[in-house]
Amino acid sequence: MATLHRSGDGVVAWMKGAPETVAARCRLSDDARSTIRAIQESFAQQGLRVLALARKPGPQGMGTLTPDQLTADWSWCGLVGMLDPPRQEAMAAIRECHAAGISVTMITGDHPATAAAIGRELGLGGSTALTGNDLDRLDAEGWRNAVRDVRVFARVAPEHKIRLVETLQEAGHVVAMTGDGVNDAPALKRANIGVAMGITGTAVSKEAAKIVLTDDNFATIAAAVEEGRRVYDNLIKALAFLLPTNLGLALILAASTLFFPVINVEGSGAELLLPMSPTQILWINLVASVALSLPMAFETLEPGAMRRPPRRRDDPIFSTFVIWRTVLVAVLMAAGTCLLFLWEFRRLVPETMTQVPAEVWTASLAETQSIAVTTVALFQACYLLHCRSLHGGLGSVGWFSNPVLWPCLAVLLALQAAFVYLPFMQSVFGTARLDVEAWWHALLPGLAVLLVIDVEKRIRRCRQAGTPRTSRTP
Repeated sequence: MATLHRSGDGVVAWMKGAPETVAARCRLSDDARSTIRAIQESFAQQGLRVLALARKPGPQGMGTLTPDQLTADWSWCGLVGMLDPPRQEAMAAIRECHAAGISVTMITGDHPATAAAIGRELGLGGSTALTGNDLDRLDAEGWRNAVRDVRVFARVAPEHKIRLVETLQEAGHVVAMTGDGVNDAPALKRANIGVAMGITGTAVSKEAAKIVLTDDNFATIAAAVEEGRRVYDNLIKALAFLLPTNLGLALILAASTLFFPVINVEGSGAELLLPMSPTQILWINLVASVALSLPMAFETLEPGAMRRPPRRRDDPIFSTFVIWRTVLVAVLMAAGTCLLFLWEFRRLVPETMTQVPAEVWTASLAETQSIAVTTVALFQACYLLHCRSLHGGLGSVGWFSNPVLWPCLAVLLALQAAFVYLPFMQSVFGTARLDVEAWWHALLPGLAVLLVIDVEKRIRRCRQAGTPRTSRTP
């Protein structure tokens, strides 16, 4: 950069820029150039950003600088070393990213020694930085090796940044690029996630980026990754909760239709024995499932979530885990509900009774269906406690970390009590009062799912402990 100023009877031009660029335009001896390079190297190794200053007098009346006037005959003034230390929160965020399987690469226009010193301070590793000139001499294989092994690049041009991004993407990585200048805009546009600086960033860089940081803080990126993992985990938790419970209801109806006995009732003939009526199924779907799925959105980040490697972009939401969990829990719910319903019904209506009086049929069916619906509601409530964590056991995320969980469970229990005890609810849904023993019986399948899912999680953790850790690079 050069500017023109009035000075006495004439004008003077001042220049600032990279030392090697400014020195090439100055009248200097070979010894002076060697001394400048030594001082620059010393400053750079201390992590200082180095600028050179030069001046050039001009005649009175000179009003503009032309490109020809910038090429030679400048007088060397000196070097300026500026300390721009990394923020402590940025260094902590980089360590957090490394733990999360995210590789961080620094791309800068600074002197290679300065970039290497700052890289070491940030914990990026490596004793040297690869420069733009070094990159120009590499073939395609060399570029692939560079993005795999090098974490600090210095004196790079905009075209180098774009190719670095593209090489990482060709290797299958998801690339996030940060930048604030006009020369960063092409790479910001090309990256999977362009991140511009909101305070120091130019309008062009903000327009090219997908995300703008309002505080220009790298730690915000790590916080965004953390929040993204929480949201995605909660989505999988919601699926792992809702799909099994809905499939379980379908299995209950299918099993009862295909395999349950037909009861001969006085006055009405053969009646199909169903664990739930249509209105009772509607109660489960609209009340129990909704009340219990709401807490999933408020779950906090699981311990260790930022120590997991990133998932692949092509990983399906309906993964093997979700499908397996759906089938396992649905079968448990259907089997527990159907067996308990049949046991309770045969306790009230023995098989030896060839023809069931109408009043006995109505009372027995109301009581056993009430038990079946309560069993499903309590089963869902117990299973919800395990869905709070995809990997850990009960309480691994904290019993009271979710402010919505226990109020929703209390509301469900209150509504279920109203479902079986309030007269107008009994007349609408065809339910009957349950004693304490019946509630305990209804809780048994829920306690069983707590045990089974705990064992299933332990098995998955053992298998994952032996799986090699992979890394993705943003």
